[in-house]
Amino acid sequence: MNAPISSLSLQQAPPISVPFRFFLSAPLFLLLAALILLVSGPQALVSRWTPALLALTHLVTLGFLSMTMIGALMQMLPVLADSPMPQPRRVAWMVHVPLVAGTAMLASGLFFSQTGLLDAAIFLLAFALGVFLIAAAYSLAASRVRHATIHAMRFAGIALMLTVGLGIALAGTLSGYFHLPAQELVRLHVAWGLPGWVGLLVMGVAYQVVPMFQLTPAYPARLTRWLGGSVFLLLCAGSLTSLTAPLLASWGGSLAAGGIAIGFAVFAGATLYLQAKRRRRIVDVTQQFWRIGMLSLLTAVALWASAQLVTGIAADSRYPIVLGVLFMFGFAVSVASGMLYKIVPFLIWFHLQGRLPKGSTVPNMKQIISGPTARRQMQAHLATLLLLLGSSAWPVLIYPAALTLGFASCLLWLNLFTATRLYLKFARL
Repeated sequence: MNAPISSLSLQQAPPISVPFRFFLSAPLFLLLAALILLVSGPQALVSRWTPALLALTHLVTLGFLSMTMIGALMQMLPVLADSPMPQPRRVAWMVHVPLVAGTAMLASGLFFSQTGLLDAAIFLLAFALGVFLIAAAYSLAASRVRHATIHAMRFAGIALMLTVGLGIALAGTLSGYFHLPAQELVRLHVAWGLPGWVGLLVMGVAYQVVPMFQLTPAYPARLTRWLGGSVFLLLCAGSLTSLTAPLLASWGGSLAAGGIAIGFAVFAGATLYLQAKRRRRIVDVTQQFWRIGMLSLLTAVALWASAQLVTGIAADSRYPIVLGVLFMFGFAVSVASGMLYKIVPFLIWFHLQGRLPKGSTVPNMKQIISGPTARRQMQAHLATLLLLLGSSAWPVLIYPAALTLGFASCLLWLNLFTATRLYLKFARL
């Protein structure tokens, strides 16, 4: 049940400044990640616990992914749910400023091992994400719309709430305030943050944006009805198994993880199938980003499955790093970048339609961000992904990976900034 543009509640859309502040901030955190990678070199990826890699992980997940996803949700929730967020400008300020400052402090605290920065970061991030969750919950609770995307957004919101809570508990444990099992907290924090918050939200948003912007057939109704809820329940089951006896916890956790992996593989396969059936045969940058994302997701699932079947893979220190690169950068960052290249031009076109006098010429979406500039950024992104994966075998590739990541993040920011400047130029007319 995918809503066409004509059935969306576009009149509920917030001011364009609400999502754009998040979109313009997000690539800057990828640029910071590139600088850390360049300074740290191959030592950053020696282990998943190095200060550099912990900082990089949170710059990508909080700085780029959550920044992009929160901006998109603040735009999409009122439109899809037909229920506006309360005081969107004030909420945007209350979320954006502490999220930017908190993410920067968290990355700095992890990189330089400064407990004071970590404590301040946790407070700012808890405030920012708490305000967002309250505003999003209000919008979802007031909505009378019932379709798969709204359900997936609810599941993703619960996953974000759990991720934040687990992150606070983990930070408190590492600082000595709590005495909780740190390894188990890390496992749950990662599970609810990546497959939960990021994965479920991408899944739900895809049900709308893939058919709408890529002109594909709709996702099968049976898949959209059951997939998100099934993944969410499996995440709950996998979390609860940790409270049982060790043997049962091991078997139960493995079964739940296997079910989640199958769910994401089905989602990726369905998306690639729908792309092959799209009405337009010309491949644009957004479709290429989504294709990279879905292939990375399938590769991550295959790698995880191989680690369950082949002794020694999971024990290799490179395994969690390669798995993280495939899921976070190959899948999530690719999909988020692809969405930006459709959502930003569409919002500019839509808001200009409402601001300019009748008869005025409004630039079309292809004029707002040109195909060649977007394609160059996508190529730099793909090169970064391949170099990061190659660095697991040849660590010296970290340096060109850092350079291409920096180049790709600068190009993405420049493309978004140019589009914003075009909007401001026409809005003054």
